[in-house]
Amino acid sequence: MRPPVVILFCRVPRLGTVKTRLARDIGPAQALRFYRATLWATLRTAGQLPQAEVVLCVTPDSAVRARDWPAGRRRVPQGSGDLGQRMARALDRFRDRDRLLIGCDIPDIRPHHLRQALAVVRRNHVTFGPATDGGFWLVGLRRGIRSPALFRDVRWSHPETLADSLRGLPGAWRIGTASRLNDVDDLGDYRRQMNRP
Repeated sequence: MRPPVVILFCRVPRLGTVKTRLARDIGPAQALRFYRATLWATLRTAGQLPQAEVVLCVTPDSAVRARDWPAGRRRVPQGSGDLGQRMARALDRFRDRDRLLIGCDIPDIRPHHLRQALAVVRRNHVTFGPATDGGFWLVGLRRGIRSPALFRDVRWSHPETLADSLRGLPGAWRIGTASRLNDVDDLGDYRRQMNRP
């Protein structure tokens, strides 16, 4: 059986292209610094799971060959479409094994969160890691499960993002839940993160 995969959904870290909602309040240079820090921290965290392969799923597609990424990490393009279509495509690419898809704006993520999520994935069809803002920081699928039911009619960056995603699932699917974590999308999230002891 092939090892599980952790898919890190990310954008090439360039000025003016990352964390654009946050950048409106703290400026593009500070937003880029924050994004780079969380991206590298998330890569280190995911890399501490020796039983899993870590794959960068990047946008724009041309960034697959960019020099911004660590050597030795597999990179695949996100492709076209809205966020849901791109996430579904990434998940289906690795359908032959258990997989987790995470973003790179979750400063509190630790290896035990991912280990726990992988254990939950094995017992369910789909697993979500809820975010405190009503979205989710993680989605996982068990080996063999396809994703066409996911992410239809989802309001992205909305307090009902997770609820919309759950509403579209087949009734027979078992749904697992991983830890609840904060993601950082806007100034309020950023201030809460920076002011923590």
